Amino acid sequence: MGSMGSGFEGQPDCWTRAAELAAQHRALLPRRGERVAVVGSGASYAMAQAYAALREAGGHGETDAFSASAFLYGREYDRIVALTRTGAAPVMLRLLGKVHGSVPSVVITAAPDAPDIADHTLRLDFTVEPSTTPATRFPTTVLALLRAHLGENLDDATDDAQEAIEESLPQALLGARQFTFLGTGWTYGLAEAAAQLMRDNAGTWAQAYQEPEYRPGPPSPDTVTWVFGTAPDRLTAAVQAAGGTLITSARDPLAELVRVQRVALAGAARAAV
Repeated sequence: MGSMGSGFEGQPDCWTRAAELAAQHRALLPRRGERVAVVGSGASYAMAQAYAALREAGGHGETDAFSASAFLYGREYDRIVALTRTGAAPVMLRLLGKVHGSVPSVVITAAPDAPDIADHTLRLDFTVEPSTTPATRFPTTVLALLRAHLGENLDDATDDAQEAIEESLPQALLGARQFTFLGTGWTYGLAEAAAQLMRDNAGTWAQAYQEPEYRPGPPSPDTVTWVFGTAPDRLTAAVQAAGGTLITSARDPLAELVRVQRVALAGAARAAV
């Protein structure tokens, strides 16, 4: 299929293609009413958390998200969905090897040459990025595919992502030393992915919290509190009192994660100088 665009800029096109694949391969993905386990590592695990919350909230069926190394083998599932960018992680190979023949499984991967380690393999090879760069396209595209499979229309999300790619980043984001990402429901998985992006690529202190549980710390002007969704009044007042920067957006939360990617990559570029 080949690559779509370059770097994170190609994500809107990737999401559109993913929505098409979701319709084409509906039979491979969880059916309504099935009890499903979704597994992944790193950013893929964060996307598994987001999908599990979305699927349950939509009434599609019980859905558990696991880090690949923490899968509970004693539970019964109708289907296992494995999210793995490389398709060759040893922990995923072991997991799928153990469940083979006992529960239907599907791997979603970016690798065009990944081994067939599940009953079915869905390849998003248009999301392939150089191994020397942070993964941006695969995590968001796999969640876009799963959201489309749940019946969501992604047109607004892709438009929002294009805006997030093209707009100028405020200096408050580029100069911040600490980031706190907040989410609720399915967007908590995005908050986890965002914090990981900042820690792993920009070397910046970053943490994720469930929004209702978060309380701002001591006053600090170089901190950013970034909400995936709308911030309640009590949070807005608390962040302002602490002297930090509050970021909210009416965009689709997945598009907002693209903006976090841009901030993380800018931080990585500064650290490399």
